[in-house]
Amino acid sequence: MNVRRLPLPTAVVAAAAALGLGALSACSSGGAAAGSTDKFDVVASFYPMAFLAEQIGGEHVHVTSLTQPGQEPHDLELSTQQIVQLQEADAALHLKGLQPAVDEAIAQSEVGTKIDAATLTSLEDHEDEHGHEDGHEDGHEDEHGHEHEHEGGKDPHVWLDPVKYAEVAEGVGKAFEKADPDHAADYRKNTEALVGKLNDLDAAFETGLKNRKTDVFITTHAAFGYLAERYGLIEEAISGLSPESEPSGARVKELTRTAEADGVTTVFYETLVSDRTAKTLADDAGLKTDVLDPIEGITDGSRGDDYFQVMESNLESLQTALGAK
Repeated sequence: MNVRRLPLPTAVVAAAAALGLGALSACSSGGAAAGSTDKFDVVASFYPMAFLAEQIGGEHVHVTSLTQPGQEPHDLELSTQQIVQLQEADAALHLKGLQPAVDEAIAQSEVGTKIDAATLTSLEDHEDEHGHEDGHEDGHEDEHGHEHEHEGGKDPHVWLDPVKYAEVAEGVGKAFEKADPDHAADYRKNTEALVGKLNDLDAAFETGLKNRKTDVFITTHAAFGYLAERYGLIEEAISGLSPESEPSGARVKELTRTAEADGVTTVFYETLVSDRTAKTLADDAGLKTDVLDPIEGITDGSRGDDYFQVMESNLESLQTALGAK
């Protein structure tokens, strides 16, 4: 895209030169580096942000994702090449609070348009001291007798709630319109189409999860708090908001009791981290295991080729586990 480029910081240029990064390659389908095309160049922090940029931008954008397919995004560290890609972009799209290294790099960059998805919807605190996800006041028990005492920061996993993801999409669309007014009409049209599909997905979850036998589901990673709150479910997470955290023996015993009391049949795990903990708990409690994908990246192991297909697979898995199907 033909825009004025601000000079790169001296340290970044020197580091790039030292590593021989003259011709940078991108993660997106075009293969060109961010900033080197005649399109609106967007650097996105990880898959859910890249998906929004691609859906809203359509043919007018070139999208580069900082997180590679199959890479766990929470602990991402950026290479010098990626920092240069970011510096050369027309826009940077991220979700502050999920990837500290990305947040810092974007804050220090001179990118003209910085879009923080966390500011485009409301974030909530879903994690308590055990890693549970819920929507209850501190220190209160819910209808299932689970006591909740919050401590932790805001939950960033808003894209797993189609309604909140639609709110983010609308904000991203408006930011694209402002930054690239020549194509504003197309961005507006694409945003409306995407929001419509997300509204349909919300309706599918609402309808598909009716008449269930239990509200409780167990996951390894506490990523589904917004989804649970949206559809009246209760997520019991083995780990906290970080998928790599290890549960205590007491937590595992507690979850075994919860599964028996609430008619839980399945322990869910995800595709980007080890399923060892989930299978250990399932074996101890006599439960099945299945995938509930937080969609932090699409790989050959994903149950679908994009956000919508994987979310539809998630719905089917929840229907089976909750006795709604």
